[in-house]
Amino acid sequence: MTTPEPQPSDREPAEPAQSTEPAEHAGSAPSSEPSEPSAASESPAASEPADPPAAASAASGASEGPEGPAGSESRAASEPEYADRVYRSTSGFVGGALILALACWLGVDAVVVGEGNAPWLALAALLFLVPLVAAYTLVPAVYANEDRLRVRNPFRTITLPWGRVVSLRSAYTNEVVSDDGGKYQLWALPVSLRARKRASRRDLRAVGDRALGAEASLGGGAARRGGSDSAAADRSAAVERARTDRSMDELRELHESRGAEASAQGEVSVRWSYGIIAPSLAGAVLLAVLLGLG
Repeated sequence: MTTPEPQPSDREPAEPAQSTEPAEHAGSAPSSEPSEPSAASESPAASEPADPPAAASAASGASEGPEGPAGSESRAASEPEYADRVYRSTSGFVGGALILALACWLGVDAVVVGEGNAPWLALAALLFLVPLVAAYTLVPAVYANEDRLRVRNPFRTITLPWGRVVSLRSAYTNEVVSDDGGKYQLWALPVSLRARKRASRRDLRAVGDRALGAEASLGGGAARRGGSDSAAADRSAAVERARTDRSMDELRELHESRGAEASAQGEVSVRWSYGIIAPSLAGAVLLAVLLGLG
C-alpha cells in the first residue's frame, strides 16, 4: 500500500507566513518616516472634537426646542379644527337655484329687448325678487358643533350655545327653544308630513315581516329568509324615515351630550340679515314708484 504524500498546499501557507514576518520588520523602519506627517495630519482632526460637542449640544437644543412649551403651543395651534355639521334642505336649494336662473334669464331678456319702462321695471323686479328667493331657498341652514348651534334663517341668524338650549321640538315645524323663552324656527329643516306617513307605513310593514319571520321559524330556510326580509325592511324604514326627523335626532344627541360643558355656555345672539333686507326694500320701493308713474 502507498502512503499519501503531503500535499504542496500544506506547506505553502507556512512558508509565506515565515517570509512575511521579516518583510514586515524590514519595512517598519522606512515606514516610520511617513508616519510623522500622518500623525501631523491627524493631530488637527484629533483636536477638533473639542468643539463638536458644543455644536452637537446646540443642535440637540435646537432640535429639542419645539418640544418645549412654545413648541407644544404651536402644535396645539396647528391642530385642525373640525368643521360644523351643516343641515339644509336639498330640494329647497335646488328649487331656489332653478327659480333664480329663470328669473335672471327673463329679467335680462326684458332689459335687453324691452322698450319704454320695461327695462326699469325688470331691474326693479329683479332687485326685489332675487334677494327674497335667495333668502327663502339658498340662505337657510343650520350649523352645529360641540359648543353651539347656529341657525341661519331668511332674515336673521341666531347663535345659541348648547347650555342655553332647553329643547328641540318637532311638530308641524322644527323649533329650538332657549332658556329665556325664545322660540326660533329652523327654516332649513322643514317638516314633511308625507314623509312621516310613508315612514310609519314602512314601520308597520317591517313589524308584519318580523311577525311572518317568527311564524316561519319552524323551517330553517324560511326562518333565515324571514329574518333577512325583516332586516332589509328595518334598513329601508331607517333610510326612508323623514330626513329632517333624523337631523333633529342628531341635534338632540349633541344637546344632551354637550349641554353641561363649560365651553358650551354663553349668550344668545341674534343678527339681522341687512344684506337681504335692504336690497329687497329698495327694489320694492322702486317697483312701486315705477308702477305708480305708469
